[in-house]
Amino acid sequence: MTNPVKEIFSGAAPPAPAALAAKVRTLTPSMTRSMQRVAEAVAEDPAGCAALTVTGLAELTGTSEATVVRTARLLGYPGYRDLRLALAGLAAHQQSGRAPSVTADIAVDDPIADVVTKLAYDEQQTLADTAAGLDTVQLGAAVAAAATARRIDIYGVGASSLVGMDLAQKLLRIGLIAHAHSDPHLAVTNAVQLRSGDVAIAITHSGSTGDVIEPLRVAFDRGATTVAITGRPDGPVSQYADHVLTTSTARESELRPAAMSSRTSQLLVVDCLFIGVAQRTYETAAPALAASYEALAHRHSPRSR
Repeated sequence: MTNPVKEIFSGAAPPAPAALAAKVRTLTPSMTRSMQRVAEAVAEDPAGCAALTVTGLAELTGTSEATVVRTARLLGYPGYRDLRLALAGLAAHQQSGRAPSVTADIAVDDPIADVVTKLAYDEQQTLADTAAGLDTVQLGAAVAAAATARRIDIYGVGASSLVGMDLAQKLLRIGLIAHAHSDPHLAVTNAVQLRSGDVAIAITHSGSTGDVIEPLRVAFDRGATTVAITGRPDGPVSQYADHVLTTSTARESELRPAAMSSRTSQLLVVDCLFIGVAQRTYETAAPALAASYEALAHRHSPRSR
């Protein structure tokens, strides 16, 4: 069985300089500690690191040249030379713009106006990071599979289940057969019924949620096309995913649990997936959407007295 994570990094074009910071934020939590030191160094001082040879960066971070090269490849670059070029581009990009005036650190005594500003900035950063790191080749393949699927099953628990339900109701309104499952027993029971030509989508920020991985594994074994939407593309869920769509891994804080930021990035990905499917099925999707609007129109009309 091929490793879909390796295919993601080897098949995609190297990230543009502006996307490098997003890649570092997304992938650092899943790296080894030595690779984290390299990633953190290039993120904190792209201009300084761009001036270093591979040996110099290894010495700066207390790692080895091999670790530096592995980190560059994990970030999506063929080698260290390509990473240096991206670092130089990122440094130039940062010098041409202004640093953000706020952070996402929310204190318990912050005025509500500050809370709004900080959350808005953090949501924007999460969306930007997700868009920068999303592999459009993988997304296109997932769209193609879903557009022609006999049936689409979606698995998610907790906050991810809300995202799954959002995707399912969107797909239903354009005439596709889609079901979201948050109960792990029902998810597995339904996955057993899948076959080639069907699609199963697992949504898990951690990439290691057993209640989501199990039905995806069953669907994978049954021959369905499988998709993982996750913030950890090297997590266990990817073992059973034909296509992996990576979401941003935002920093968690006491007053802002990871579920909030992961939901934001997941919603962006499922919206991209849905729009792609709607585009491919427009001749049938447009009439189906119009019919659903018409069927519900009376519920939005003012009640007569």
